[in-house]
Amino acid sequence: MVAAAIALGASVAWGVGDFLGGLKARSLPALAVIACSQPFGLVLLALVVLVRGRPAPGWSLLWACLSALLGTTGLFAFYRGLAIGAMAVVAPIAGAAAVVPVAFGLATGERPGALRELGFALAIGGVILTSREPRTSRIRLATGAGWGLRAMAAFGGYYVPLHEASRGDFLWASLVFRSTSVTLAWTALLLLRPRIPSLRPHLPVLVAVGVLDTGGNVCFAAASTRGLISVVSVLASLYPVGTVLLARATLHERIARIQELGVVATLTGVALISAG
Repeated sequence: MVAAAIALGASVAWGVGDFLGGLKARSLPALAVIACSQPFGLVLLALVVLVRGRPAPGWSLLWACLSALLGTTGLFAFYRGLAIGAMAVVAPIAGAAAVVPVAFGLATGERPGALRELGFALAIGGVILTSREPRTSRIRLATGAGWGLRAMAAFGGYYVPLHEASRGDFLWASLVFRSTSVTLAWTALLLLRPRIPSLRPHLPVLVAVGVLDTGGNVCFAAASTRGLISVVSVLASLYPVGTVLLARATLHERIARIQELGVVATLTGVALISAG
């Protein structure tokens, strides 16, 4: 029960943070949003680890570096998708990444019930419906859906390595993850040198994005040490609910009925996988 609550906390933090980050990616380069927001979360997390005073647990923390590579890649793709497409389309597609850690759980001995099997079918079918552009005679991806699919693939690989790194100490694993992510983002930013307008008017939101994203990482890392990876990863992946609701409430997004059905199917599938 505690693990489930912490995982849901991760979904709330990610849901709000992703909405704000995607919103800023419409006026700033996605890479700049990542590079300029994440250091705030890193500083806060480093202070927590420093005050607690426990030494690093061992080499298993290096799994967090792989997780950071995948997570940062996925976040870039996610922000790009949110910037050019409807958040109500892109977010559920990315959220379907939960099928990867669930598959890992199955491979390591966890067994799904009938509800989880139904959830898999709904999540996959929902992604297909959500990602299609219905207003054309030719079958093609909806705007931003391609980036959402890339984010889904990268996020799917994020969960398992961070779970492995967190076995020794979830705060240290989160710190290594965030340090690696910030390093990767700034390296890419310095190499690519995208044109960035003044950040001053965006700083309050960028701070919030960095803190919320880091908070979600910490919550997931903590939850993964207390519950089944196949369950906590899916609960954490409910973050598209928050992103979609905020987009509906503030941006008044409207999508086709078939895509709405796909969104509902995807989110229902994610919920059933966690409940099974």
